[in-house]
Amino acid sequence: MDVVSFDVALQQQAEGILAKCVACGACAEVCPMPAPAGLDTIDPQALTAGVLTLLRGDTHPEAARWAEVCSGSGHCIPACQHGVNPRLMLALARLARQSAAAPAQRRKTGFDRFGAMTKGVRVLSRLQLSPQTLSRFRSDDDADSVEHPEVVFYTGCNVMKTPHIALLALDIMDAMGIRYRVMGGPSACCGVLQFGAGDLTTSGRVAGRTIDRLAAAAPRALSWCPTCQIQLTEIAAPASGLDLSMTPFVRFLAERLDDLRPLLQHKVNRRVGLHEHPGNAGVPEAAQAILRAIPGLDFVDLQQPKVGYMCNKLSPLPAFKQDVHRQQLADAAAAGVDTLAGVYHACHRELCAHERDWPFAVVNFLELVGESMGLQRPDLFKRLKVMQDVDAILQEAAPTLAANGLDLEEARDVILRDLLGEQPLPLGRTA
Repeated sequence: MDVVSFDVALQQQAEGILAKCVACGACAEVCPMPAPAGLDTIDPQALTAGVLTLLRGDTHPEAARWAEVCSGSGHCIPACQHGVNPRLMLALARLARQSAAAPAQRRKTGFDRFGAMTKGVRVLSRLQLSPQTLSRFRSDDDADSVEHPEVVFYTGCNVMKTPHIALLALDIMDAMGIRYRVMGGPSACCGVLQFGAGDLTTSGRVAGRTIDRLAAAAPRALSWCPTCQIQLTEIAAPASGLDLSMTPFVRFLAERLDDLRPLLQHKVNRRVGLHEHPGNAGVPEAAQAILRAIPGLDFVDLQQPKVGYMCNKLSPLPAFKQDVHRQQLADAAAAGVDTLAGVYHACHRELCAHERDWPFAVVNFLELVGESMGLQRPDLFKRLKVMQDVDAILQEAAPTLAANGLDLEEARDVILRDLLGEQPLPLGRTA
């Protein structure tokens, strides 16, 4: 990708939005975030017009706040009748605000964010998995590694903090006879951290390289992470003019439900509620369809707020996020479920330890699919997090720490920051 043209192309996209958007306010009307952010929702037209003001390079505090708290729910996309992607519009509005920082500061911010993420992924994955198991996720560009692959499974980065989820995805594809390659990790970044920091030079370069590698690996890419899906398909690929065929893995699995169903041979006698997010269109419906296909499983629709594309997108409003989590747990208990199943990795990291205090298990929905197929991958992340004691965690993980040659103090720092420290709603029923 020509990194200069990436910068220019994003500006051209902003200009295209300015030409198309009539500030009708339809996107603001359906957005679930202005009210929790304390913004005036009486005049949605004014809020949308304010975003256009930001795109022109001027200031508008209310619209800037809206752009900041956008959780990517995606309700705005079908609501627009004028050919605008409002989710992209708000992303570009956030980007316009980043231009106030000097280029060197933007690069440093992006570098620091990427370094912290890389360290967390490297340490937490090696805290849980042996070197042999970790080798399954090694990106392989060798054309002969898999003969005529149907898909490339793109893990992204952060799912490797909860690697049992990604391992189950691979196990399920193995059982279905799907030919695939694997790509992901920090060496195949989507560029979102640098994009969020306003470092478009680095963001464009790394995203373009990843798109090229995905396209060369297989005719179709499957994403796990919704952040990567949106960053690559809505921002990086269109701006660069690159072709990328990418589908969320959950939707792909639902497409192959007729092939999956005969493999669901074991009854899973559980009453299950789903923790879901609407941001990637069709994913909640696909997850529900898969769960309903599992024999013995009693699915309960918990009627949760349709907000965000993953829990971490609610972080700009911490009190609101706590309320969402608190209500989800209370509603699951009131519905009498014995299992609360999530879809995405970030949600699992934030919710799983609540299993300690509530009368239901907190799992990823692929664990239920695997159970019905006779596949098992232990959730070591949850087991360690429930301990709530860094020394106990280090003792429990000592064999994998040694096998992977991890530094003890580095591991301690990451556990405190990325495992125990990532707990938006404090544990305990009275939190």
